[in-house]
Parts: sequence; C-alpha cells; structure tokens
Amino acid sequence: MAYAPFDLSGKVALVTGGNRGIGLGMAQALAASNASIAVWGRKAEANAKAVEALSGLGAGEVKAWEVDVSDEQAVIDATSDVVSSMGRIDSCFANAGVGFGAPSFIEMTTEIWRKNMAVNLEGAFWTLRESVKHMVDRAKAGDPGGSVVGVASLAGVEGAARNQAYAATKGGLPAMIRGIAVEHGRYGIRANSILPGWIATDMTEMAQGSDVFTTKVISRVPIRRWGEPEDFGGMAVYLASDASKYHSGTTLIIDGGYAIF
Repeated sequence: MAYAPFDLSGKVALVTGGNRGIGLGMAQALAASNASIAVWGRKAEANAKAVEALSGLGAGEVKAWEVDVSDEQAVIDATSDVVSSMGRIDSCFANAGVGFGAPSFIEMTTEIWRKNMAVNLEGAFWTLRESVKHMVDRAKAGDPGGSVVGVASLAGVEGAARNQAYAATKGGLPAMIRGIAVEHGRYGIRANSILPGWIATDMTEMAQGSDVFTTKVISRVPIRRWGEPEDFGGMAVYLASDASKYHSGTTLIIDGGYAIF
C-alpha cells in the first residue's frame, strides 16, 4: 500500500510554465498522484499538448489557461478562473521563467534587466500573492492549509557571469518565499523554493549541444549527467502533499550535487 499522504486526490495544483520543461515534469508527477492540474502557459498549442500528455495519468482533471504572468491583471483574472472552475488551489508552483543574458555585464541593457524582472520576479510575485490570498480566505472560512513553491535557480546563489539580471531575479525569489512562510504559517500555508542546477530544457538547449560545456561543466556534476524535468516530480508531489505539512521556509537544491563539488 502506497504512503497515503502522497495521494493528492481532491487537491488542485497550479503550475505556471507547466506546458514544458521543469513545469511539465512536475505536473506529470502531480497528475499521476491524482491531483487536478491547472496549467498556465503563454502558448495555446503547447498548453493543448500538455493537457493531452497529463490527462489520464491520474484521477484528477486537467485544464490549461493561456496566461502571461508578466501581466498583473491576467494573473488576477486567471487565478479567479482557476478557483471558479476547479473549486480551489491547494498548491501553487510559480515556475514560469525566462533567461535573458548579455555578452557581458557592462553591455547588459535596461531592457534585458526588465525582461527578466517582469516574468521571473514580478510574475512570480503576482502569482504567489493571488494564490496565497485565496488560501488565506479559505483558512478564515475554516479550511486552512496550502503550499506555494517558487522555482528559482542555482544562479541565484552562485556567480552567474553575463546573467546578472537573471541571477538577481532568482536570488530574490527565495527571499520572497521565506517572507511568505513566516507571515502565513498561522494559516497552515507552507512556502518553499526549489533551486534547479543544470537541467536539460529549452532554456539550456545551446549549452546541451556544446562539447566544451559538457566537458567543463556537466563533468563536474557528481551524478554525471544533465538533470531532466522528471527529476522534479517527486519533490513537487512531496511539497503539494500532506507529507510536507510541517516543512516551510526552506530552499531545496536539485542539481545532482553540483553546488557542493
């Protein structure tokens, strides 16, 4: 018999950027654990493919919304739509992200800085704020609990040359998460962040094709391979489940051991 708290039957998980990469990897595990899934993504075609891939994995329903998280009103409206359509939000994974760098720090433009901030920090802020608002209202009505997760990056704690804007957003997200954890624990709401290492996604496609990068960087990963989106499934299920009901305010690194080597 499976460990009962990992069964997410009756729970609704919102995953931004859930139509590909790490978001889809998390959504697949959540769906297979019987959660209902709300996928947010900017591209309707990718959303439709994600719904098809996720449907039937478990007992929950799967729906997708076309949402640009850098648009505050779009986030507010979509959160309301998810609650109206699916009844509640039990866990929110603020995963949508972009990665704009520059040839060098001194050549980094304000436009690049703001593109990163708009999605990775402001978008995460609006997404988390609206989900937490719903969870607080639910708690005040006698139904406490909930889990919010910010997907950041090792770039937020290590030196990311030519990617200082991206790194700033990924360093700020865990700080925001810790503040949420402290303020909202009284409502049974947990907040944690995940820092991925080198993961094989669309964002790292160019590096994946580089023999030099493989030799100099991936060879330093103790597990000796690129991470895959499905490597985040187990952590997503844990954080969405009652198994983590006393786990809050932490930063979880999933990088194959890269950061400690």
